[in-house]
Amino acid sequence: MMIKKLTLLLFFSLTLSNAQEQNEHAPPAFIKSVQIRGGPNRGVFPVVQLGEPVNFRFDDLNADEADYYYRIKYYNYDWTPSKLFQNEYMEGYDNLRIDDYSTSFNTLQRFTHYSLNIPNENIKLKVSGNYMIEVYSAYDELVFSRKFCVYENAASVQAAVYKPQNMDRFATHQSLHFAVTPSDTFFANPDENVKVVLLQNYQWDATITDIKPQYYSGNTLEYRYQAPTQFEGGNEYFFFDTKDLRVTTPNINYINRADLYESYLKTDIVRAQLDYTYAPDINGDFEIRNIMRPGNTNTDADYSFVYFSLAYPYELEENEEIYIYGAFNNFELNELNKMYYNPALELYEGVLLLKQGFYNYKYVLKQNDLLYKNSLSGSHSLAENEYLILVYYRNIGGRYDALVGVGRANSFELQN
Repeated sequence: MMIKKLTLLLFFSLTLSNAQEQNEHAPPAFIKSVQIRGGPNRGVFPVVQLGEPVNFRFDDLNADEADYYYRIKYYNYDWTPSKLFQNEYMEGYDNLRIDDYSTSFNTLQRFTHYSLNIPNENIKLKVSGNYMIEVYSAYDELVFSRKFCVYENAASVQAAVYKPQNMDRFATHQSLHFAVTPSDTFFANPDENVKVVLLQNYQWDATITDIKPQYYSGNTLEYRYQAPTQFEGGNEYFFFDTKDLRVTTPNINYINRADLYESYLKTDIVRAQLDYTYAPDINGDFEIRNIMRPGNTNTDADYSFVYFSLAYPYELEENEEIYIYGAFNNFELNELNKMYYNPALELYEGVLLLKQGFYNYKYVLKQNDLLYKNSLSGSHSLAENEYLILVYYRNIGGRYDALVGVGRANSFELQN
């Protein structure tokens, strides 16, 4: 009897551990400029139709043309491991070496650039849903991983962004209203089988899930809530452009060439108490580009140390930290993008090694284990944000969550 109890306990513990949400594995410091792109829309991660290509690329600053291998994993709508076997979601085989790589040319910072396309001659994805690409070293150690989504056109999604009706959030939040209509006749038991995930600016660190349809209109599911589908509006991102490291550009004070290039940005200010001012941005994303010399941007664009400074006259409490926040490191918070107080200048300062290009960034506050994205930048209902609605459906008897519809909305067309 004791052996049976121990066996059951082990089974349930393994089941619980396997059911945990899978987060992306952050790369080490020598892996830079990770980008995974696909589809017609700009985004931090791609959402492509089944069969469309996804391009995955990164730089290794060790510049030793190391061998890297990739694997493809499949997940449920909530990023818990799927019960599908590999041959059920993928045709072909993975754990193959990334053989498209080249060394940088005529740059101060040497690096090896890697590129991978999916599908390819070895891999073809068979079902829609959530995927993760994992990169391993030659020693079979996980180096980093990134998410991407594949959808099928089995439902249409109409969406719009509104100002909240509750007055305490009228000036600071945005409410997402949307409707989902299946291409076939209906969804079976939609309250249980349809799952919706809402994202602001393609960021997985603050999603809204577990939303039931508010009501039905024929075979259309209507989601016209106020509070359950509200996001902070936030503010527009700061930006800088290092496409040419020989001259200064807007928001860059000066550039110095030492062992590597050094780009010193203008000092930013806390905007929490300022009125909203529109400024075009790409919602935290970045684009690699270089006009210093002709050639392949992937291998000819150089790296520079970018110096950030935030005017803030008070040193934070022990449980508070400020970070530089953006897609340049997949919105991670770590020691590399943490800022430190300079009491002589009354500034918070930070330095990042970044490849030439156009970058968006903002400053965020971490207090204990909580992240406050907009406490330093302010939050406005008029801010421009891109919203993504992912609609998953598990048919009766099904074993996976198909991504059957994708909706997009932009607060630039804000409704009252």
